[in-house]
Amino acid sequence: MKNEYFPFPAIIENIKTETVDTKTFRVCFTDKALADSFNYQQGQFMELSLPGAGEAPISISSSPSRKGFLEFTIRAAGKVTKSIHMLKKDDYIYIRGPYGNFFPFEEIIGKNIYFVAGGIGLAPLRSLINLVMDNRSSFRHIKILYGARTPDELCFKNELKQWETISDTEVWLTVDKTGAGWSGRVGVVTELWKDTHIDPTDAVSIVCGPPIMIKFAAEKLEESGFKDKDIFMTLERYMKCGIGKCGHCNIDDKFICKDGPVFTYEQIKSFRTKEHIF
Repeated sequence: MKNEYFPFPAIIENIKTETVDTKTFRVCFTDKALADSFNYQQGQFMELSLPGAGEAPISISSSPSRKGFLEFTIRAAGKVTKSIHMLKKDDYIYIRGPYGNFFPFEEIIGKNIYFVAGGIGLAPLRSLINLVMDNRSSFRHIKILYGARTPDELCFKNELKQWETISDTEVWLTVDKTGAGWSGRVGVVTELWKDTHIDPTDAVSIVCGPPIMIKFAAEKLEESGFKDKDIFMTLERYMKCGIGKCGHCNIDDKFICKDGPVFTYEQIKSFRTKEHIF
């Protein structure tokens, strides 16, 4: 029987710097049979570990439609993530999972999709965005609304440019504070509502970012006519062990790592202790 705490070694194939404190690591299992058979869903996460540093839950930022590797977009914030940032190409890392539920896909085919992200919150959304782009003809209009504190803190800059070249796809960017060379919008992500039409007709929205941003984005979407069941968000910041054993992510009768990390706004509203979420 597989030990659910036991991680598997993977080798780092590539490292891309996204911002001053954020990098995307492309890894592949060293066991070829595992690499060939491994599957995951958009929005799931894995536990990444380094001997002597510890373990941390990290969302998968690659798309399940792109085989042969996994990507994790990681901000250097604590002991584990700072240690991971010190790794180089061909170094080893240890991973277990995948864990948690995932963003809808089959259920939203044929719909208009609004992605709303803040900062590194675009990383878990990227998994679904690229899955949708790889099946573009199955969806209607797509809008990506993305904000960061400064222009330098926008992640996936090249992909943002690529996405907006795809037919019937819009990318709207904003920053809290302008910087050298920035001629775009300035303001929090919900300010983008002033610049683009938000239509809830036959549409769903997927939201991820800092808790306060999720709160205001969800409220803004609700004001725009979105039904609570059609607003999806992720609460991965609460997770620790990944398998519902440590109790760190317990909210009411839910474990965020097992029952989430993806929830609808309708589900969030039903939590008795929802004030702790935002």
